[in-house]
Amino acid sequence: MGADRLGSRPHSRRSGAGRNAVRPVAGNRLNRSTPPFRSLPPSTRHPGGGSNTLSPIGQAESQYPRPGPTPVPSREASRSTPGVGLHRHQQRVISVSVSQTSISFEGYAPGNFFDELIEASGHPRPDAAPLVDAINRLPDGDLIRRQAAIERSLHRMGITFAVYGDTSGTEKIFPFDIVPRVVGCMMWRHIEAGLKQRIKALNLFIDDVYNAKEILREGIVPRDLVEQASTYLQPCVGLKPPGGIWCHITGTDLIRDADGAVFVLEDNLRCPSGVSYVLQNRAVMKRNFPQVFATCKVRPVSNYPSRLYEMLRELAADRVSDPTVVVLTPGMYNSAYYEHSFLAHQMGVELVEGRDLVVKDGFVYMRTTEGPQRVDVIYRRVDDTFLDPKVFRSDSVLGVAGLMDAYRRGNVALANAPGTGVADDKVVYVYVPDMIRFYLNEEPILPNVPTYICQRPEDQKYVLAHLDELVVKPAGESGGYGMLIGPHSTAEQRAEFAEKIRQDPRNFIAQPTLSLSRMPTIIDGELHGRHVDLRPYILHGISDTWVLPGGLTRVALRAGSLVVNSSQGGGSKDTWVAAEPGHGEVDTHADA
Repeated sequence: MGADRLGSRPHSRRSGAGRNAVRPVAGNRLNRSTPPFRSLPPSTRHPGGGSNTLSPIGQAESQYPRPGPTPVPSREASRSTPGVGLHRHQQRVISVSVSQTSISFEGYAPGNFFDELIEASGHPRPDAAPLVDAINRLPDGDLIRRQAAIERSLHRMGITFAVYGDTSGTEKIFPFDIVPRVVGCMMWRHIEAGLKQRIKALNLFIDDVYNAKEILREGIVPRDLVEQASTYLQPCVGLKPPGGIWCHITGTDLIRDADGAVFVLEDNLRCPSGVSYVLQNRAVMKRNFPQVFATCKVRPVSNYPSRLYEMLRELAADRVSDPTVVVLTPGMYNSAYYEHSFLAHQMGVELVEGRDLVVKDGFVYMRTTEGPQRVDVIYRRVDDTFLDPKVFRSDSVLGVAGLMDAYRRGNVALANAPGTGVADDKVVYVYVPDMIRFYLNEEPILPNVPTYICQRPEDQKYVLAHLDELVVKPAGESGGYGMLIGPHSTAEQRAEFAEKIRQDPRNFIAQPTLSLSRMPTIIDGELHGRHVDLRPYILHGISDTWVLPGGLTRVALRAGSLVVNSSQGGGSKDTWVAAEPGHGEVDTHADA
């Protein structure tokens, strides 16, 4: 992927940089041409503007400017954090006692957990063996030096992280750990098949509940549960998106339990963020640990921007031969602005704000120095209710007045379509296996985590009696906020949540406290087991459904913590999918 840096400052909304990354764009802004995957150009619109930031992964991108930067908690090797859920075996922290200058896997034991790299016997898993061997062969201190080099590189990139609502501290990078996750090719086949099946069913569900409502009439999913959801948008009733596709870009959160079985924890169908971390993580690994790519056959991830661009292009109306695609951002003060600018740059398209667009006679136009230019496809990173002040929030200054009318007429395509949030509601999540059976007549490949719906009287009774054992989540929250972690809660906290559940049962679900899989992670110069999850990214287009090989591995850096969200002190790792023997593209350090 390109050169020394993925990004240093925000991508100017007036920039045409990166156009050769995928295709040329008609020159109506700054007529520059730069190779793909180069550093982003300085902002020309907001001098002295903010840092490049990414939203808390798993947290919705707030549409309000954040009041100030916030630090990410530092890595802690031995302290458990109150309010973080622990499995009953998780009081033990199995680690390797090594010097500050020498790290190896010798003596590492996974304990009572499924470890992604090391088997219970202490031997590396077959697909991870080349990586483990490469690390064990490093000279003393080499891995630590490489880890430090990566951290310096990320700092120089200026890719920082902030949490809304906290005005103390400074922005910091999203912590990255050099020991990558390895997913075997057979396991990846299973995951990929399950994700494609799931997104197909979810898309059919969204189209159904806004149109024919067959699944509601059949009683497979309760009508009131769907139509009372805050994410069910009446203005979307009757909509017919191009090709019948609603969810174009999806991030699905996966976990593995103590036996290594894969479960779906959550679907993110509105504005899933974090894919720029995936590309960034691979880039810094290839620059700072290049020799492992010579021995480890890893599938590449660098083609994501081009796949995204081609998927967006095919959403344009048939009459448009060379469609104009733009990325719509709330602006540079949004927590995910770096990702918006990065993806626009890599696709070679314009990054725009709502004030750059205008609707006239049912068509969307972009204001340019050469006059209005027709826009055909909008990759929107603005929340549904801010998209059009004529239809949703009248006080929104982030969207475009008349946009929904142009969309309904078929004169512009939106990705993702508005209204998709109804399918990632945490209560609706419970019914996804039923959706798969109803629409596809198939059994789910990837199961859900067992979940209790507090709106059901029998479920509510069980949850209230076992609050000290369960994880309770609000239906509409994300990012690790608003949860009750039963095993680490106080009697007062449980009483408070019990009252919340009784007052608003529709808004709460509960799940057992699972023992997430773990991975060796460098903490204070030593290898410690830390819990992880995985967010793969799916592009669901009119002609093809493609899953980015790997995705974002998030790691809970605090000892014993199961909360991997970056907003709650988590970090990330590179995710390697082993290439199929004898065929398929392989990542090499030569293109770093």
